[in-house]
Amino acid sequence: MPETYVPDNLGPVGSFPVITDSVTILTGQGILTRGTVLGKITASGKYIKSLSGASDGSQTPACILAETVDATSADAPAVVYLSGEFSGAALILGTAHTIATVKAAFRALSIFIKTTLAA
Repeated sequence: MPETYVPDNLGPVGSFPVITDSVTILTGQGILTRGTVLGKITASGKYIKSLSGASDGSQTPACILAETVDATSADAPAVVYLSGEFSGAALILGTAHTIATVKAAFRALSIFIKTTLAA
């Protein structure tokens, strides 16, 4: 049965170029939903949900998950956004991150977070 499209308002929401790439999500993350802010573990190069209090490199937001992925029992390939404009209201943030903290971190990566959308 084909999947049903459900709009989430993540975006991209502007005219800034969107760049995607493939990454590996570390096993044990469970199901991560499109829009999750990911960080990269320095030692392995794999990605997990970015938590502000982490100390393995993943505390720094690195990209936004472009598709829902299941990494419950094995590493999983996933498509991520490396640049573009996205709705902050649709982001899924890890513990202690806020829209303001991820917005600041993403700016240097050419990921721009919109806190309001023009009608």
